Amino acid sequence: MFEFPKFSNHSVKNDVLSGLTVALALVPEAVAFAFVAGVDPMVGLYAAFIVGLITSIIGGRPGMISGATGAMAVVMVSLVAMHGVQYLFAAILLAGLLQITAGLFKLGKFIRIVPHPVMIGFVNGLAIVIFLAQLGQFKAPDALGNLDWLQGPEMMLMLGLVVLTMAIIHFLPKLTTAIPSSLVAIIVVTGLVQGLDLDTRTVVDFLRTMSGDEAATLAGSLPTFSVPNVPLSLETLYIIFPYALILAAIGLIESLLTLTVIDEMTGTRGQSNRECVGQGVANVTCSVFGAMGGCAMIGQSMINVNSGGRGRLSGITAALALLGFILFASGLIEMIPLAALVGVMFMVVIGTFEWATFKLARRVPKQDFFVIVLVTVVTVLTDLAVAVGVGVVASALMFAWQHAKHIYSTNTVNDEGSKVYEINGPIFFGSAANFLELFDVESDPKDIVIDFAASRVVDHSAIEAVDTIADRYSKAGKKVHLRHLSQDCHALLNKAGSLVEINVQEDPIYKVVSQ
Repeated sequence: MFEFPKFSNHSVKNDVLSGLTVALALVPEAVAFAFVAGVDPMVGLYAAFIVGLITSIIGGRPGMISGATGAMAVVMVSLVAMHGVQYLFAAILLAGLLQITAGLFKLGKFIRIVPHPVMIGFVNGLAIVIFLAQLGQFKAPDALGNLDWLQGPEMMLMLGLVVLTMAIIHFLPKLTTAIPSSLVAIIVVTGLVQGLDLDTRTVVDFLRTMSGDEAATLAGSLPTFSVPNVPLSLETLYIIFPYALILAAIGLIESLLTLTVIDEMTGTRGQSNRECVGQGVANVTCSVFGAMGGCAMIGQSMINVNSGGRGRLSGITAALALLGFILFASGLIEMIPLAALVGVMFMVVIGTFEWATFKLARRVPKQDFFVIVLVTVVTVLTDLAVAVGVGVVASALMFAWQHAKHIYSTNTVNDEGSKVYEINGPIFFGSAANFLELFDVESDPKDIVIDFAASRVVDHSAIEAVDTIADRYSKAGKKVHLRHLSQDCHALLNKAGSLVEINVQEDPIYKVVSQ
């Protein structure tokens, strides 16, 4: 199922340079998500390294970047607050095992049932979430330690550096694509700030503000192996299982949807079931090395793809570079201005958001545009898993409502004087009531033929509807002939007795969803 990644000569340079760019952008994200979850910054940085490395090697989507994410961090915070970080590691272990199980049972294919409007809402919602997350970088602590918006020259300098970063990223590719424009922008803006001694917040300032420790640093050591220190009991399982299930679901949904987005961008196709296993192995590894776990990151994946990273080497480089920063070059990373990273993420927002959405309002069915807006809003207000679930359910209900109105019958009288109902359209839970209204039991003659050749009995509700109409004619003393009806329906039509005739020879062969 897995093979060690192979690299082509022409892609090595692009993958390495784009991986370095991603690594620089991962640092503040990993630190921020660690604080969201209520754990030490190193727990988030280790997660970015471990998840990024393992999924790049054995995951199902080359070029996709994984690491610590906000979607999972918001679930972790209550578990850490109530039971401690060791219970978090245990929950991550169980979540990883659930994800591996999902991959082995090939459940990743179910991502295909997510409608395209839900996908558009997903990327739009995440673009807005990424944008809103960057606004916090325009705040600084006041004299009382509370975060407040930058004022005057500080705000102007921050905005100027952000705009400069975005301009470099936008215009440099028109001159050369030899080096990722995002990497050049970060280097140029950092050099400008350090060379001119500009007073603007850097990565280390962000770390110290978040931690409240003026001596905080990104310098660290290698993660060490340690099994989660929790009691092996049913009580522990009772505590961690709900969190593990939610974390596994959120991780897989976000990863598989990001995989689909990258597929469309690159014109290639990833392996969803392999990605499930890769994410699971990564999270299991995180749990025994003191990391908070994670999943795919659409923002960093977009940076990677836009910077030319297409192969597994890009993700491997990003993970190893991040570890190298922690071990050997923390001082260099700490001096990077937040404005440069904000500018990079703003360009990600611009590239991620589906600007064609506004044109779709007049070009697609109203119900599809409603789903796009609904998923976008729910993603911003809650989280991705809830938004996707709401979007899929809403799409399914609207689909059912539309098709429920498509059932009708063509009525004729044959040479024998029997009234023939030729049913058109599917019979399912949404159309069962409309199906029953097609018949006039009291006025019909003694002999009735109901022909299902142009229809299909889809589920158990449809079977019950067929049984109900046969029973009505039976009680009225009229004989009914049911033609071209699936054999799955036969066993449930015994109540009508000898007054119902079922044509077995011409029945279509298909299975009815009865549970």
